Amino acid sequence: MEKKFDPQHLDVVAFARDEAVLEGQGALQAMSRLCQEQVDGDVLAGPVVWHLEGRLEPQSGGADHVWLDLEASVALPMQCQRCLTPVLETVQAQRSFRFVADEATAAALDDEAEEDILVVSRDFDALALVEDELILSLPLVPLHEVCPEALPMSAVDPEFEQAAERPNPFGVLAGLKKSSS
Repeated sequence: MEKKFDPQHLDVVAFARDEAVLEGQGALQAMSRLCQEQVDGDVLAGPVVWHLEGRLEPQSGGADHVWLDLEASVALPMQCQRCLTPVLETVQAQRSFRFVADEATAAALDDEAEEDILVVSRDFDALALVEDELILSLPLVPLHEVCPEALPMSAVDPEFEQAAERPNPFGVLAGLKKSSS
């Protein structure tokens, strides 16, 4: 009989020991922090698609290392920073996490380890981790490949142009300095 694992209440050790796989998809609205990154408009977000795999890596002279591999993606409407209209960005995250017994071990390994270290739990919320990783994978500057609207490439400010034509008030002082010497 195959065990049923709940991604919001995951026993990470049992999941890795069974080399289990979970995958699914859900509405963006279920991830409130990620949902705040989208812009309103005609462009609709796609579902959040995720895939989790557990594994153990044997270690000589010690306990096996517990790992969780995560892949996730979502099509998220964001604001193009060039034309300020909505752009549909495909956000993807792919990470592997090693689990350790306690916070002290995690803190000690965090500086020297290349992998991401988390504390093992029998009630781990893997969907919160999916949301965290997608947020960390958001583009810094969302842009269209080619913006749908022509962009003005120069700004004309009539007040600035008029100010440039007026005489510089400090020029009068410079003239006084020259005449007094």
